[in-house]
Amino acid sequence: MLSHWRLWPFLLALFMGVLESKRHPQRCSFPVLIDATSIELQDGLRRGCFKSVDLVKAYIARITEVNSALNAVLEINKDALEIAEQLDQERKQGRIRGPLHGLPILIKDLIGTSDGMETAAGSYALVGAKVREDATVVTKLRENGAIILGKTSLSEWANFRSLNSSNGWNARGGQTYGAYYLNQDPSGSSSGSGVATDLGLAAAALGTETSGSIILPGEKSNIVGIKPTVGLTSRYMVIPISERQDTIGPMARTVKDAAMLLQVIAGVDVKDNYTLASPFGKSPPDYAAACTLSGLKGKRIGVPRNVINTLGNPRTPTISTFERAISLIAGAGATIVEDANFTAYNAFLQSQAPSIVVAADFLSSLPRYLSALSSNLNNLYRLEDIRHFTMHSSLEDYPSRDTGLWDLVLLARVNNTSPEFWSLYQQALRFGEEGGLLGALSRNKLDAVILPSYLASSIPGIIGSPIITVPFGAFPKATAVRYNSRANLVQEAPGIPLGISFLGAKWSEETLIAMAYAFEQRTLARKTLHRYIEPSTEIRDVL
Repeated sequence: MLSHWRLWPFLLALFMGVLESKRHPQRCSFPVLIDATSIELQDGLRRGCFKSVDLVKAYIARITEVNSALNAVLEINKDALEIAEQLDQERKQGRIRGPLHGLPILIKDLIGTSDGMETAAGSYALVGAKVREDATVVTKLRENGAIILGKTSLSEWANFRSLNSSNGWNARGGQTYGAYYLNQDPSGSSSGSGVATDLGLAAAALGTETSGSIILPGEKSNIVGIKPTVGLTSRYMVIPISERQDTIGPMARTVKDAAMLLQVIAGVDVKDNYTLASPFGKSPPDYAAACTLSGLKGKRIGVPRNVINTLGNPRTPTISTFERAISLIAGAGATIVEDANFTAYNAFLQSQAPSIVVAADFLSSLPRYLSALSSNLNNLYRLEDIRHFTMHSSLEDYPSRDTGLWDLVLLARVNNTSPEFWSLYQQALRFGEEGGLLGALSRNKLDAVILPSYLASSIPGIIGSPIITVPFGAFPKATAVRYNSRANLVQEAPGIPLGISFLGAKWSEETLIAMAYAFEQRTLARKTLHRYIEPSTEIRDVL
């Protein structure tokens, strides 16, 4: 029998254990938010370790910590806590809407929300304008229990205004920066979505891409970005650039999280007729289930050397990193097919046709979007109106940042119903089809093509085919610092991330996700890089 003085430490330990189990049942662990996956967050919510309200508070605190330095988030949804409380109550009652239930998601400021937030492309021209209803992708997020935490910064008008601006700049939020080097170029135009996802300012984010706007900022923020096939996700109530190229996609810290988010937002929408071409109808593949370690085994993967050779020196960090990726992919059981070239690539680099097609689409699509608004505070209905507002608003940093792209669009006077448009479009398609990605896939019987993410987006952009970028390395310590043409952002420097992209035929997301996941899991490269700035608030700090 133990004496009393020996017994009391055991009783105290037992009491403290009971108290701790009531606070944090089932030996709770709290995922570090800069790396937290959706599965980890859902596990904590399911076990009652924390609530969605706690997640919202933690993410808002993290945004507050770094936003004055990086400008990744334009605004926070004032209803986020109330929505989180409602979803916590539903969880308590046993109702779970889906895998995103109670998880805060950020969305790019092109994606319409019929709430108190703006949808303004980063411009004061559309501040106060209201969409008639949520964008379809937002409706899907809400139906599946996601919390729209706020709107992310972007290159104003999705990088389709100026010839002399900088990636990640917009009038509403100023200049967005990446987190790996002081004054780092975040790339664009989904700059804020990339930076916010990387720093764990939300569970994940949505971006948009016309040509590179998910893949490039995904690479520079060391995250996974999926640019879906045009038509896999609806563009309804999203500020348009090109109806032939625009697509909405997930930006996440892991392939599986990106796949889960894609699962939620994919599907047919009668309000966007491009989605009616989807071969999946209302039942897209189970993208998360495609995440298997055997995803590369037996695959034929092409390397378009003529595209890579445009970078010049084969010793550049981008190419040397890419060569290491090839070796790893081959080691995972894939067959590498060299010289799976884009045969019309040199002609593409000299052609203006793809740019004219995008410009013509914008000239036609923008007035349709503006006329569909439920309120249009500044009475702007055409590109000419937007341009006039921008040139005469002191808030828009004009003429320091010009309207050069709009000037060219208006000077060309070609929209997508002009007689010359169809011929230009057919020219552009040739660069992506037989003379580009689709030709390389079919001639070489490939499952996919791989490229450095820096080179991956232009050809798939023309034909609306999918891409996934995955983290894999960074510029080495000896890298010379190189600035953008405006000399306000660092494009190359030690530690700035590099990525590898998987490209496939239309509707091949399931196959690409499998390959990207297998690659990611063999490298776990994201966690090897170092940022110069990080938020410190964690879930424990708000409980």
